[in-house]
Amino acid sequence: MVASPQRTAGANTPEAIEVTPLTLHIGAEIRGADLSRPLPPEQLKDVRDAFLKWKVVFFRDQHLDHAQHVAMARQFGEPTIGHAVFGHVEGHPEIYSVAKNRTANENRTATMVTPWSGWHTDITAAVNPPSASILRGVTIPPYGGDTFWTNLAAAYKGLSPTMRGFVDGLRGIHKYVPRENPQAGSVYNERLKRRALASEHPLVTVHAETGERVLFVSPTYVKSIAGLTPRESQKILEMLWEHVTRPEYTVRFKWNEGDIAFWDNRSTSHLAPTDIFESDYDRQLYRITLVGEPLIGVDGKPSTSIEGVPILSAEQELRMMAAQ
Repeated sequence: MVASPQRTAGANTPEAIEVTPLTLHIGAEIRGADLSRPLPPEQLKDVRDAFLKWKVVFFRDQHLDHAQHVAMARQFGEPTIGHAVFGHVEGHPEIYSVAKNRTANENRTATMVTPWSGWHTDITAAVNPPSASILRGVTIPPYGGDTFWTNLAAAYKGLSPTMRGFVDGLRGIHKYVPRENPQAGSVYNERLKRRALASEHPLVTVHAETGERVLFVSPTYVKSIAGLTPRESQKILEMLWEHVTRPEYTVRFKWNEGDIAFWDNRSTSHLAPTDIFESDYDRQLYRITLVGEPLIGVDGKPSTSIEGVPILSAEQELRMMAAQ
């Protein structure tokens, strides 16, 4: 049976919003919210509830500027620095430019492509990955450039009971690794040298707000499973990566200018488009991430840092940089 749109906050009140699920497991479009100004308390709660339930929520036709984007984000948490490794927009330390040819895409053709290539959860190399990400579309191609998200809690439930029992006790090593680049002094690699990050997270985490178990296996950043041989680790990870990116756990979003995607970074992975590199059209989005906490495993043990410092708020990061 197809889920019907959900009206919240009272169907006849000016503060009502409409939540329309897009797939069975993940993604909902929210109508009736004006993100250019503070949300009324009831709307704020309803948006938060939809965010936790559907993992990623979408708002159409918002057209925020940088300051409005930051103000909107602060209603849901404390913004981090734009990107702990790759910097921020000048004058707006909370914002990261997701441009077509940004540094993170440098030398992208040098790696082997697999069905799970590019899928990732934001900045899991840090001991406290962001709790959420808020992405704003500004320059959008007329076609192409769609983004995918997958529900890692639904993926966990989709494993057999035997496999769930096995992965519950494992921990993954997440890190940024330098890219092979024929040009010495690669900007990407230089940024990694300045802020190396590596952490050990539970392979299955317990969501801090919903209590759901989450298969936390970001394909781009988890490099190995602690305590296993390299071959054991690789084979198990490939099986899990293939599993979490199965179509039934995913949603595909076609952007328009002014659209906003707000997702739970603790329970999703997403896939940035690669088709844009075959297009002459530009693509420019801007992202804010919210400060997160170390993740907790089924056994109650938290994430641990291997290298680097936790991600701080934008204000704290700026103070730290100024003191260096």
